[in-house]
This record gives sequence, structure tokens and C-alpha cells, in this order.
Amino acid sequence: MPYAARLNNVETSAIRELFKLLGKPGIISFAGGFPDAALFDVQGMREAVNKALDEEPGPALQYGASEGYDPLRMQLAQFMAATGIEVKHDGLIVTTGSQQALDLIGKTMIDPGDKVIVEGPTFLATIQCFRLYGADLVSAPVDADGVRVDELERLIEEHKPKLVYLIPTFGNPSGATLSLARRKRVLELAVKHNVLVVEDNPYGDLYFGKAPPPSLLALSSEVPGSRDLIAYCGSLSKVLSPGLRVGWMVAQPELMARCVMCKQFNDAATSTLAQATAAQYLKAGRMPQALDKVRKVYAERADAMGQALRRELGDAVEFTAPQGGLFIWARLTGAGGKIADAGEFAKRAIEQGVAFVPGAPFFAKDADKSTFRLSFATVGIDRILDGVARLGKAL
Repeated sequence: MPYAARLNNVETSAIRELFKLLGKPGIISFAGGFPDAALFDVQGMREAVNKALDEEPGPALQYGASEGYDPLRMQLAQFMAATGIEVKHDGLIVTTGSQQALDLIGKTMIDPGDKVIVEGPTFLATIQCFRLYGADLVSAPVDADGVRVDELERLIEEHKPKLVYLIPTFGNPSGATLSLARRKRVLELAVKHNVLVVEDNPYGDLYFGKAPPPSLLALSSEVPGSRDLIAYCGSLSKVLSPGLRVGWMVAQPELMARCVMCKQFNDAATSTLAQATAAQYLKAGRMPQALDKVRKVYAERADAMGQALRRELGDAVEFTAPQGGLFIWARLTGAGGKIADAGEFAKRAIEQGVAFVPGAPFFAKDADKSTFRLSFATVGIDRILDGVARLGKAL
């Protein structure tokens, strides 16, 4: 059958393929990239959906505007204001998860052959999405303080990209947080080179101690001319419920209008019932308490996993302890003659009854095959300790 040529640029998600191996009884999975369902505020969601159906059954069950359901847009504007982002409700659009926002940006911005800079490593679905639209991806290196802005500037000057895609806060998979100084430098580079920077921020509220630096969008007020060069993607998936499929995007008006046009012939509108439920939940003021709970649990699990890795794997692995998010990004050092290939390590780990994701698929170019991603979010501490002990045996 003559399928579209664009499909030649992408392949099935390595993570989704790995899930096929997880049916083995007793396996401990550090592979997932999702929040713990046991921590969902089910009662709060039940009250929110009931209130939506009691107070606004017509709008909640009817077709809605492609831009989004106005009561939710108002609540999201207030939600962002608490993090220093000033935006009017009609200055954002609601998307079906933040991943749809990335797809809409790809549709509206990327022509085949366009250069696009992403972090190395970065979110696998973004690599696949941008490649589907024909992007020639360029990888910018990341360290513990996020993307290296010296290399980013060099790559911008060399490749003159259509856009730059970053996850500045608790990146997936890197777990890294872009420092305040580097955030300001990114904004300066955007203005200097007149390049769009896409800021993906699904994890920014999941901090363990003090809050991270302000988002690029919040800081744009300090760098003249940078506001219109930021496209911000937010999500309720990691902090409230992935099942709602509610995300949002803030960008300059012309880009937003084109994204709305593309959304009209994509899904017409994000589920109005989901939007009305999210609006009622945010209006009820339950989010701060829900966030406090998940931050505490994830912080404890991240600490337990970090300590166990140091104890069980020693100098055969190196990593930076995350300050938030869902992941630990690690690298095999090969110390003591131990294995240094994460793909081979993953196979041995499965044999020991534990799973994680090798790091290679997260690189658009020049994959570091010694890296791997562990998620501590969905596993209790006892299982974390058991799972890391199994990793030690596999190593």
C-alpha cells in the first residue's frame, strides 16, 4: 500500500515497544513516564465533574470553541499568574494535552528540511512529531544545569533553525533544570537571532524543595523583545490527570491563530466535558493541596532511588539527583570492567525482573548509548529498593 513518504522519517516509540516486555509476572518497572494513579485526587475530580454537569450541563456536553472553554481559560490564566506568568484568558488556547500543542507548532512552523534544534537528550515524542513534518533535527548538549547555552548559540549561528525546542524545568528524560542565568541567555539569543523558542513545561510544578527559576515566558518581561519569540506549552497531565487530556499554549497572536486553524481540522475542540471538569477543579482551589501531596511523595521516592543507586551500583553509574519531576537520568561509566552499554544492561535487567528505558532513543543525533532513564514516580519505596538491588545484580 502506498503510504505517505513522511512516515519514512519516524519509527515506533522504543518506549511503547518496551511496554510489550512488561507482562512478565513480578516485574518492577522504572520505565513509565507517567504519574502515580494512586495519588490522583479522585474525590476532587468526582466533585468537579458532578458540579460541571449540575451547573453547566449544556456547555459541558456540547461542541466547544477550538480556542478552548472560556471558564477553563480564565482558571488557567490565574494558575499561571501564580508562577509569575501574566496572560489574559484569551491569550491562550486549550489543547488536547500539551503534545497536541507541539503537533500544532510542527504543522504551522516546520517545512521539510527545516533545521530545528532540540536538547540532547529530549522528549522522544517531540523528536517523532517534528521529524514527521520533515524537520532536520540538531542536538544541543545538556548538563546538570540544562542546555549548554554556549553550544546552543554556536548551533543557532551555524544552522539558523526555524525554532528551538527546550524543556527547561525537570526535563524528560534528563531531569535537568536550566539555571536562571542560562534562561536569561536563552531569551537574549532568541532576540539576537530572531528565533522562536518552544518552552515545554509539563513538570515545572513538581518541585521537591524550593521552586525552580521562573519560566522563560515569565522571564521574558525582563528581556525586551523576547515575549513574542516564546511559545509556551503547559499541561495538567502530570499534576492533575493524564486522562483529562488538557493542555494549553501561549504564543504571539499570529502563531496562535494559525494553530487554532489547524486545530479546527484536527479535533475541532478539546473535550468540553474534560475542560469543564478541569475548570471546576481549579476553581475549587484543590490544586495546591494536591500538588503538596505529590511533591512530598515523589521527593521521597527520588531520594530513595538515588541513595539505592549509589549503594548498589557505586561508581559504575553517575547521575545528578533531580530537584523535581519524574525521572533520574543516569550514565554507565564502565568502572570496574562493568557493562557500559545501556541497551545490553536493559536486557539483563529484564532477566532480573526490572525494567527501565535505554537512553539512545532520546537523542536526535549522536546518541549516548551509555545513558538510561529511570522513573521513580509510580513505584513505592520498598519496590524501588528491590528494583535497584536487581539492577545491581544485572550490572
